[in-house]
Amino acid sequence: MKTIYHHAAVYTGKLPLVQAFVVQDGKFSFAGSNTQALALREEGDAAVDLGGAFVCPGFIDSHMHLLNYGQSLCIAQLADHCGSHQDLLNFLRENPLGRGGWILGRGWNQDFFSDGKTMPTRWELDTVSTTRPICITRACGHALSVNSKALEILGITADTPQVEGGQIVMENGVPNGVFLDNAMELVQAAIPDPGKEDLKNMLRSGCKALNAYGITSIHSDDLALFSGVSWREVRQAYRELEEAGELTVRVYEQSNFSDLAALREFMEAGNVTGTGSQFFRIGPLKLVGDGALGARTAYLCQNYADAPETKGFPLYSQTEFDALIGYANESGMQVAVHAIGDACLDMVLCSIKKALAEHPRKDSRHGIVHCQITRPDQLDKIAEMGLHVYAQSIFLDYDIHIVEQRVGKELAQSSYSWKTLMNKGVTVSNGSDCPVELPRALAGIQCAVTRTDLSGSVPPYLEKEAFTVQQALDSFTQAGAYASFEEHIKGKILPGMLADFVVLGENPFTIDPSRIQDIPVLTTILGGKTVYQIND
Repeated sequence: MKTIYHHAAVYTGKLPLVQAFVVQDGKFSFAGSNTQALALREEGDAAVDLGGAFVCPGFIDSHMHLLNYGQSLCIAQLADHCGSHQDLLNFLRENPLGRGGWILGRGWNQDFFSDGKTMPTRWELDTVSTTRPICITRACGHALSVNSKALEILGITADTPQVEGGQIVMENGVPNGVFLDNAMELVQAAIPDPGKEDLKNMLRSGCKALNAYGITSIHSDDLALFSGVSWREVRQAYRELEEAGELTVRVYEQSNFSDLAALREFMEAGNVTGTGSQFFRIGPLKLVGDGALGARTAYLCQNYADAPETKGFPLYSQTEFDALIGYANESGMQVAVHAIGDACLDMVLCSIKKALAEHPRKDSRHGIVHCQITRPDQLDKIAEMGLHVYAQSIFLDYDIHIVEQRVGKELAQSSYSWKTLMNKGVTVSNGSDCPVELPRALAGIQCAVTRTDLSGSVPPYLEKEAFTVQQALDSFTQAGAYASFEEHIKGKILPGMLADFVVLGENPFTIDPSRIQDIPVLTTILGGKTVYQIND
């Protein structure tokens, strides 16, 4: 039986738009005019009049953290309570959510506090509770704050050795409760781990939320979220959801391993890029090379313009990068490395170049995740090496307000230069890094097109880097499919492709670009089956 969708404005992956398409056995079998589509109708077929709605391939978020997103939905969500330190603390008192006796939250950003742009300290969190340990994570995921009870449980004192690739922040000679990057692992290891059913509930919640944003596929980093939960347990949770028909997004797993022995064990167990099903497939080795710009932990070549005492820090040495990237490349695995600062990017490019020189590959599709603070020479190298770039246009909503302050005017003028990369022949996919940002694909498209924040309150940043609407849509669809070696099965509305699509309430090609974020998602279809319907 076929379903004929007609009376629509359909973006198939190229222009002009068409009017109709046909779905059969979970795949598209036709795309064209109303007349042609309806002529294919046979007895038992369904016909759906879309009333002129806009349709495009389902959105692909090419870098996010589904399990962490699901977890964030179960703890205190702090992003909307950053007006001041007091606002944050009051919300925590009223919403002491968490796990295993801990109060947990995520989403704060000190740059939004009206009463001082400082990270929350142990002493502030002690006003929420002195009897329950508290851990709240910054929006970027590269800094967290704990209270004194948590420090007591952890046994962290002024004498605790610093962690390579991280920092236990000190104030007046004692820990102030702030932990950066690798030092965060000291805290995370003490928080009770969830069980398998908890994992499945987190994934269910995350999938449901993603579908409401029109997302049908993701590239997700999930295997190293909880220190006491093995990749096998996470994989089993995914497998059980898939077998039960409850996995409502297609997952390309960005497999995060920081230890060479653990990576070797993972791959020797058969987990190489491309293995799996259409619902859960192993993707690249994922490495987190440095921190974040907002936390000033991204690794720069020069000191921060607004914090000259630091240039951030790498999370790996060059030798460690070489070993991990080299082994993955030699073993046929794709590599995707988080690099925000230009110094980190230098290290990553050096390692990838070395790996490919030692073991050449025709189509590795190795990539740079974020690729934010860049110099012109680095943009040239990315293109020359044929790398993929995983951008997050939605980051412009916040970063526009801090980038020049953080890195200086000269470096800011060549950063977030994803259009330049595209012009050089680089494939650029898009995503949200959720839960760093909400997985609002339409908001990401708007930022890519306008190059300003979502309120439109500031002039465009590097307006020459603006995407067209078509380029922005493609970055959230076919470019994401390309990054997972799946451009032959998804990302377009063409015969033979998986019937993953989204129905929108307005046409992004004709609406004022400053309103793209407001377009309602009416329906999300995965493999021909409805996974989200507005007002359901």
